Amino acid sequence: MDNTAPAASAAVPAVEDKTTAIISYLTLIGFIAAVIIHGNKKTKLGSYHLRQALGLILTSFAIGMCMIVPILGWIVGLVGWIALLVFWVIGLLAAINGQMKPVPLLGEHYQKWFGTAFE
Repeated sequence: MDNTAPAASAAVPAVEDKTTAIISYLTLIGFIAAVIIHGNKKTKLGSYHLRQALGLILTSFAIGMCMIVPILGWIVGLVGWIALLVFWVIGLLAAINGQMKPVPLLGEHYQKWFGTAFE
């Protein structure tokens, strides 16, 4: 019988993979750091969540631009910010769990639009 323990290095890629995915959701600076980390070791989970986070960042800028319009823009902006916060939490939880689950409504579009980014 072989009583040797399995190599610990087998678990390291999964940790790095999750780290890139999680950091990508933590502010714009976290996103930039995740891009740099991902550049050193490219993974499918990291690429997926970088595209999701990029989509959320760009959507937040678009919502901010809507808020330039008085009253109607403010209402749309407020609803948009609340929805974006919920989507961000869902994306972050998927990254923490190591899942390639898109954010609601726009996640599939983000994957199409940014499909070649971070490969």
